[in-house]
Amino acid sequence: MSVYTPLSLEEVQQFTRAYGLNVVDLVPIQGGIQNTNYFIICEDQKQYVLTVFENETEQSAGELVPVLQHLSQHGVPVAAPLMHSGKAIHYIVGKPAQIAPRVWGEHPEITNVAQVKEIATAQAKLHVALHNFPLTRSHSRGHAYWTDIGRMLQKEEMSEQDAVLFDQVYAIFHEYQTQYPNRSQGWVHSDLFRDNTLFKGDTLTGILDFFELNFDELLFDVAITINEFCTKYPAVSLDQTKVDAYLQAYQKTRIMSDDERACLDVYLAMCACRFWLLRLNVARLNRLEGRGGSDVFQKDPTQMRDMLVDRLRRLK
Repeated sequence: MSVYTPLSLEEVQQFTRAYGLNVVDLVPIQGGIQNTNYFIICEDQKQYVLTVFENETEQSAGELVPVLQHLSQHGVPVAAPLMHSGKAIHYIVGKPAQIAPRVWGEHPEITNVAQVKEIATAQAKLHVALHNFPLTRSHSRGHAYWTDIGRMLQKEEMSEQDAVLFDQVYAIFHEYQTQYPNRSQGWVHSDLFRDNTLFKGDTLTGILDFFELNFDELLFDVAITINEFCTKYPAVSLDQTKVDAYLQAYQKTRIMSDDERACLDVYLAMCACRFWLLRLNVARLNRLEGRGGSDVFQKDPTQMRDMLVDRLRRLK
């Protein structure tokens, strides 16, 4: 992820000593926008990922540890954090942090149908495994949260045209929600983008970055992943063959309700809207806090706005 917290090798060596790790090198990881991450390389050549939580408390970061352990036991490829002194979250330079084994593989730049089926199957397993999972999160970033962020951005950041677009998608979304009420809820990843997955060829080896894990409608999670894995990048239109492959693979593990299937297209639009808002807000926060430079990676909000417009066209 973006490197908001620079660390020296000496600081990392001191932090990792309690884990029994002899670190000889560290490599900053770029590509995301929430936390600071480093690959750490040990004397025995084993590698791990050090995550420094920029916006989490020790409590909120630690909430995810039993989730990852549970998912690993249910066949979902995740890396559970290492522990020492009875807990996984400890402090480095005054910020909560964790270490997890490095999962090997590559982020898919252009997905194929086999990879789409893999992620669909894993996501369905995740949804089933976390059904009724006893968890309380310190924060909620579900639909109400993003609606509040959107209203703020609409007043402070958006052009008049963008403000109209925001109102348009919310009006259509409300109409569908009212008409098709039978939609399941549960714990969802909420950020299952290609750069949060690792593949070796067509095989999924890891799902990363659960820090947006949230109790929400499962259909939000499905729509986020379809938007990401089935879009014809660098364009924003959908590859229907991949969409069909995703839905077929997903429903071998969890059958979607008729109402969920009826709502899918509008949820695709709303999820594009959600990540448009996320990227707008990150840009706003980086500007207000004076964060910038080559170590801070910022995704383009325009891409998600264009995707929102495209998904709304599918509803006509």
